Amino acid sequence: MMSVVSTVESVPRVTGTPAPSLYQRTRRLLTRDLLVTLALGQVLSLLICAISLTSKYLAEDFHANTPVFQSFLNYILLFLVYTTTLAVRQGDGNLLAILKQRWWKYMILGLIDIEANYLVLKAYQYTTLSSVQLLDCFGIPVVLLLSWFFLLVRYKTVHFVGVGLCLLGVGCMVGADILLGRQQGLAGEQKLFGDLLVVGGATLYGISNVCQEFIVKNLSRVEFLGMMGLFGSFFSGIQLAIMEHKELLKVPWDWQIGLLYICFSAFMFCLYSFMPVVLKRTSATSVNLSLLTADMYSFFCGLFLFHYKFSGLYLLSFFVVILGLVLYATTSTYVAQDPRVYKHFRNTGCQPATDRPSLGVPEPSVTYSSLGPEAGDDLPVHVV
Repeated sequence: MMSVVSTVESVPRVTGTPAPSLYQRTRRLLTRDLLVTLALGQVLSLLICAISLTSKYLAEDFHANTPVFQSFLNYILLFLVYTTTLAVRQGDGNLLAILKQRWWKYMILGLIDIEANYLVLKAYQYTTLSSVQLLDCFGIPVVLLLSWFFLLVRYKTVHFVGVGLCLLGVGCMVGADILLGRQQGLAGEQKLFGDLLVVGGATLYGISNVCQEFIVKNLSRVEFLGMMGLFGSFFSGIQLAIMEHKELLKVPWDWQIGLLYICFSAFMFCLYSFMPVVLKRTSATSVNLSLLTADMYSFFCGLFLFHYKFSGLYLLSFFVVILGLVLYATTSTYVAQDPRVYKHFRNTGCQPATDRPSLGVPEPSVTYSSLGPEAGDDLPVHVV
């Protein structure tokens, strides 16, 4: 007779893990990539602030209303630096090779960029500062729609909530302007014309930014800037000769005006050179949201330079916009080249791992890009 002795091993008792603290949750949310993304966007916003301040000094203190000439100087700098770089290149990246392949596309994009700058700067002569700040946000839904249909970007609910918070912050800033009486420009029948100029300029800015995002992510940053320098300087020079040569003759030239023009051109050149870097890392939507803080930086500078009245609504506006930016940037979007498949993507440069072997059917291609890592990513989706 055989006896069987069975032993039962004691199973260790599962102890519950403690809930993460607020500090741990904050560190998990505010990753290094996210902080770098926010910092890059605010550098662009500070450049916009510097451009606005120099334009204000030129227009109000020296009565130099020359928006076309100011843009022309920037395009000339782009031509001297980036177009000449393309001219000395060899192979497919050469200036002549690019012009043979897609010259007409860059010509249209150059015209769009020129007129976007002109319309928004011109609108300040006909409408109020509050209207310009509010209606300039029209470029954000334009970028969202164009990114959805042409770049195939797919957003989550949290992205729309982030955009809504940013727009709410702009609304607080406009409300503070109205309460403090900081309205500039002409009212009456001309105000509607000025508002239409702002909407038109914001729409063209949205088109230009989406096209720029596509070019820098698929072609080359130097190619985009070189083509903008070539066609921008050519067409803005023609527009300057036709529309603004009389205004240019009225400018009371001295060393102060010359210094302001130099500063404006340098800030614009830095903005154009640095924006493709940020667009390649993030997206056109993220850049447009980041630029909403430029008006608040201008106000903070105006407290010391122009003795603006302070209001707590400006601080509230700034923090609401930053909160919207953080909320938008902490969640990944989808960019699919084939509408049958949508995959999560990261900004780490790693390809997504597959969880099962291929069955011989090629998988639809998907483009990956991100604003920052997101915890708890789903497994890749496969189509069989």
